[in-house]
Amino acid sequence: MYEVRVETEFSAAHRLRGYDGKCERLHGHNYRVGLALCCSELDSLGMAVDFSEVRRIARDVVGRFDHRCLNDVEPFDTVNPTAEQIARHVAEAVGGRLPAGVRVQGVTCWESDRCSATYLPDASSGVEARGKRQ
Repeated sequence: MYEVRVETEFSAAHRLRGYDGKCERLHGHNYRVGLALCCSELDSLGMAVDFSEVRRIARDVVGRFDHRCLNDVEPFDTVNPTAEQIARHVAEAVGGRLPAGVRVQGVTCWESDRCSATYLPDASSGVEARGKRQ
């Protein structure tokens, strides 16, 4: 089994609905998102997956959140924009765009240098590539 990791970042504001504390007020973070992908076979070039392609996909997914209020952007217009929910959304969105045989092992979303949440999809969650092996 091979694992590759790629990180990306975005800056955004959010507020937590129903939270009793200061995070219920609008505030911002410089988010960092780390993706761990895995596969059992390498392609003809000896790569699990092209880092450039994964970075492009990750930037496409989180790019719609950059310099926005997350509460105004789907799915966070109805789902609380917690680090846990961001990690899950990114895992599901990225997973559907990967080459066949490559799957999301986990996604970590950091709100700060000291606080993060990781979503670890199980093998039956469907967070796997639907494309063709390169």
